[in-house]
Amino acid sequence: MRYDIKGDPFPVVICTLDSGEAVNCQKGAMAWMSPNMQMSTNAGGGVGRMFSRAFSGESIFQNIYTAQNGPGEIAFAASVPGKILSFDISPNRNIVAQKHSYLASSQGVDLSIFFQKRFGSGLFGGEGFIMQKFSGQGTAFLEFDGSIVEYQLAAGQSILVDTGYIAAMDTTCSISVESISGIGNVLFGGEGLFNTRISGPGHVWLQTMPINAFAGALAPFIPSKN
Repeated sequence: MRYDIKGDPFPVVICTLDSGEAVNCQKGAMAWMSPNMQMSTNAGGGVGRMFSRAFSGESIFQNIYTAQNGPGEIAFAASVPGKILSFDISPNRNIVAQKHSYLASSQGVDLSIFFQKRFGSGLFGGEGFIMQKFSGQGTAFLEFDGSIVEYQLAAGQSILVDTGYIAAMDTTCSISVESISGIGNVLFGGEGLFNTRISGPGHVWLQTMPINAFAGALAPFIPSKN
């Protein structure tokens, strides 16, 4: 599979497949394709993986597109303004990403639930408790909100992140939750009660405009219905 990502800030990934080659995608992700692309839909690995996708925020079923009788082309578009990133998944490198980030992947990539080891990370860390884990072998295309800023954390190095800004990280990274100190900071700071600490070693991808923050920024300007 060959691919090209185009179109900031409304990106699309255009994939070129050899005859007989297939690509998986999230429901509704296909934007356009050549006429020889054949679609099928299934649960992608049985009941266990079906419920894994449901709990991680994705559709229970996956669409599979296969090039028939020659090379084919298919494009997958992001659902919100932001970025589409490609990740090379291998047994030596798995990726954990926010819920709803999955767009498409080659068939060797597996999607499963990722639970943080600390239960508090799930209750208070925004994206912490249930995330998506991408393993196996192949290429995964994930969509994120706004722009992306990357950090390479060394062992023992960490970064504090506001809720919802975690896009993805290596599975070698860990997450914990820290409460914001000071009652005045909590009541009047506008940053909520908790921050998420991401600790290395590993690579971290942060998104600059989570869709819930974007919606909150627009809300005061949208007339309410009487």
